[in-house]
Amino acid sequence: MKLKINRADVWAATIKDRPGGLAEKLSALSKAKADLEFVLARRAPERRGEGVVFLTPIKGGKQTRGAKAAGFMKTGNLFTLRIAGKDKPGMGAKLSQKLAAARVNLRGFSAAAIRGHFVAYLAVDTAAAANKAMKVLKAL
Repeated sequence: MKLKINRADVWAATIKDRPGGLAEKLSALSKAKADLEFVLARRAPERRGEGVVFLTPIKGGKQTRGAKAAGFMKTGNLFTLRIAGKDKPGMGAKLSQKLAAARVNLRGFSAAAIRGHFVAYLAVDTAAAANKAMKVLKAL
């Protein structure tokens, strides 16, 4: 199976848990001409009234400045891989089983399939774990 695997820098920001909280952040990035591929936003139950948004990619100086001005920071403790390929039934199970067999502990996993192709993002806790995950998945 041919997979395209690369590292992804994930950016994160706190959002207000109210209507428009996410829209404010995304609007700022739109003005900086960011072409986002992945956005995940959720409440932060441990912080009343707040949520968090994770996204990628942020490229170039203008987007970086816009992201920082909007309160985003590149995550330093979240090591993320982007995996893309042809979708088949059970693809998520296959990827996660191979990683489990190699004893790679996932911090997060998100995936979507559209028109016969999938994109998945997996996060681990260390650079060494990301390297190991990349090696395991490239062997598929």
